[in-house]
Amino acid sequence: MAANATATALEDRWRDILAAHARTLCEIDRALHPHGLGASDFEVLDLLAAENPQAGDQCRVQNLVGRVHLSQSALSRLIGRLEKDGLVERTVCAEDRRGVWVSLTGKGRALHARVLPLQRAALERSLGQVPGQALGQG
Repeated sequence: MAANATATALEDRWRDILAAHARTLCEIDRALHPHGLGASDFEVLDLLAAENPQAGDQCRVQNLVGRVHLSQSALSRLIGRLEKDGLVERTVCAEDRRGVWVSLTGKGRALHARVLPLQRAALERSLGQVPGQALGQG
């Protein structure tokens, strides 16, 4: 009986996590949609801005794969769309022809800076006040 209660509690917690994730992604998507971005688009721009704080800095696409919660092929398609929109540039790694570098363009850096407060506000709305929990406690 205790095993069933533990399993049920674990399943309930998992469903709560999934619900918070879905709610947060929808909130971010709503906030960024007027700017032509979705949550995953922003996540890539945000990671590139953090990894490449200076104009011209580059990041290997491979370094983004485990951080954006997309498959490698979905990430490649997303980067292709961002490149088509002029927000990122891709170049082949000279040392390893299989590797691909990606960097923010000036347009991408400006858009990221413009929508960053919108994304952070969406996070705050969605995750800032967890019932019965202080922010930062788990």
